[in-house]
Amino acid sequence: MLESLMARLGEMWTVMLAGAVIGLLFGFFAHRARFCLRSAVIEFSRGTQEGKLTVWLFTFSTAVLLTQAFIQFGVLDVSGARQLAARGSLSGAVVGGALFGTGMILARGCSSRLLVLAAQGNLRALLSGLVFAVTAQAALSGLLSPLRTTIAGWWTVEGGAARDLLALTGAGHLGGLLFGAVWLVAALVWARRQRVRFWGWFGAIGVGVMVACAWLLTWAMSRQAFDLIVPVQSLSFTGPAADTLMLVLSPPGQPLKFDLGLVPGVAVGSFLSALLGRELKLEGFQGGQAMRRYIVGAVLMGFGGMLAGGCAVGAGVSGAAVFTLTSWVTLSAMWGAAMLTDRLLDQPKEAAQPVPAMSPHGDPELSASYARP
Repeated sequence: MLESLMARLGEMWTVMLAGAVIGLLFGFFAHRARFCLRSAVIEFSRGTQEGKLTVWLFTFSTAVLLTQAFIQFGVLDVSGARQLAARGSLSGAVVGGALFGTGMILARGCSSRLLVLAAQGNLRALLSGLVFAVTAQAALSGLLSPLRTTIAGWWTVEGGAARDLLALTGAGHLGGLLFGAVWLVAALVWARRQRVRFWGWFGAIGVGVMVACAWLLTWAMSRQAFDLIVPVQSLSFTGPAADTLMLVLSPPGQPLKFDLGLVPGVAVGSFLSALLGRELKLEGFQGGQAMRRYIVGAVLMGFGGMLAGGCAVGAGVSGAAVFTLTSWVTLSAMWGAAMLTDRLLDQPKEAAQPVPAMSPHGDPELSASYARP
């Protein structure tokens, strides 16, 4: 069926359409679940039990379990993926992950969350997302590229087994499958205790399924394509955000690829979810100080995500699902820096004044009139 679709639509259009479909479903599920690494980190750091960490864990464990099951049963091969085959940077993972984690707290959401919020009318998220994309492009091939290259070169690791945690530990793909299964069971137990709503756990599982399906779909298309080199990849938002920005700014006729369908697809899926949930509403900044905070956070995320080779989804879920060493280092650095930033900046402020009611979108700057019980 995939071969027939490629012959009918063309390989480039098929690849981009696949990215759009995966992105649409990801955006819909992510919006419904309120999937957000920042919220999960804050809940873990403050020791509360609101179900946000459980939602993130559902996505993480589902992505790991399903991806490793595909590999274990021989229907997926990720050995040629950039995250495993190419030379990686541990210094980039540490520094970039820390910068991304700090920026995630300042901007009140990671790159994927900003895209989801922007689609429902949050202008703060829209501006932050644009700054994020510009910074990511500058770090990739612009003004910030020399700095990124220098930091990335401090400590590198060869591709292949040296970047594969399952090979380094001897656990194998069966061990990875069992690891995902254990954490999925833990998420189920915690969801029951915390009474996580249906769309919380179901939508989070849907996000994890999209990560695994993206791996499977791009691998299948790479085997079917004859005239086009299709990279084996999953979901990420640092590189795709920069690519989408350049597509808009470049002359017509640029080559199409998976990433260029992913970002618009996520926006459409999030918009549809917000429309069905009657959550579409324009929201802006409430002061210059808040605006500076969002912009600084977006810059840190854009540079950090490009330096680390992935964002909270690209490294924290997609890369972690195939047990890439650098992805796990990046995820750990994100958690550590985000927790430290929250404790130093936000917790003292919230302890000194009443905490604003949380909106259904997880953004404390929204009016309390939009809070749900």
